[in-house]
Amino acid sequence: MSAERDAFAERMVSSVAVAMDVFSAYLGDRLGFYRELAAGPATAGELASKAGCHERYAREWLEHQAATGIVRVEEAGADASSRRYALPEGHAEVLLDRDSLSYVGPIVRLFVGAVSPLPSLLEAYRTGGGVAYADYGVDLREGQAEINRPAFMQQLPQEWIPAMPDVHERLSRPGAKVADLGCGAAWSAIGIAQAYPGARVDAFDLDAASVELARTNVEDAGVSDRVRVHVRDAGDAELAGQYDLVAAFETIHDMSRPVDALRAMRRLVAPGGGVMVVDEHVGETFTAPADELERLMYGWSILHCLPVGMAEQPSAATGTVLRPGTLRAYAREAGFADVEVLPLDAGFFNVYWLVG
Repeated sequence: MSAERDAFAERMVSSVAVAMDVFSAYLGDRLGFYRELAAGPATAGELASKAGCHERYAREWLEHQAATGIVRVEEAGADASSRRYALPEGHAEVLLDRDSLSYVGPIVRLFVGAVSPLPSLLEAYRTGGGVAYADYGVDLREGQAEINRPAFMQQLPQEWIPAMPDVHERLSRPGAKVADLGCGAAWSAIGIAQAYPGARVDAFDLDAASVELARTNVEDAGVSDRVRVHVRDAGDAELAGQYDLVAAFETIHDMSRPVDALRAMRRLVAPGGGVMVVDEHVGETFTAPADELERLMYGWSILHCLPVGMAEQPSAATGTVLRPGTLRAYAREAGFADVEVLPLDAGFFNVYWLVG
């Protein structure tokens, strides 16, 4: 048993070291250190001056980053004040390039946000209550928006919607209408509007801070004439049967009442239109030990998605790990005939087409 004990002890220590990488990367992002290093190598003093920070803190951060392999030091044996540090080009793309499909730098903000309400989370575990989405703050809200942006701006309009040829053809017509439920920062709505210049998009969300961010993004993207962001429930009867595409991107698993949301989507779609759900890429069945992606999804679930879904009662208490079979059951209860998982390489996501 000592080998098992020692291996597990080593794993836990290694896990803390990896978590330290996350929090140090958070500092580098929020303080602008990575941005300055991407412009060229710098000493601790030069980086501190450019970023407006204290040199001693900058030096410790640089030494940690070099020790853990995120930045490179040009001459480790040089005097501490004269060592120069550089950010490798590939690391810069991951941390800073908002348009790259390899851009996962925002995951550090997402993680910091997910652990920010720990006292409330402990209480929820003890009582069976939940933690409101707003309690996770700006880091989670903006981190989630930014990490999804490349996929929603590129893969969504270029690969996912074209995998539904009838829907793609309808959206290519002037006057097409799209409903985006739980739109968050609206990158999905913006991506659709830019790819289909004749379409209009109604984006809906109940979180006021997300809607404010979404409206800013829509204005900055130059599509405010065709994308409207609403702080309201999309299930109103007056909107029934209006939309060529009704979609929900990475949001169904967070909802307290997912079946009600799917019923609303079914009401909103026009005859011959499409209903699309994009949610987490998880396996059909529970396995243990699981692969790294499944472990990641369970991690998000215990810290954020399940507590958010439990914040309103009654709750389906889905959590992040929304398996295809669970979505099929929800969809059939909502009146759909079937759910098809589209044969796409969508990274963190499964792309579903809800039929009938």
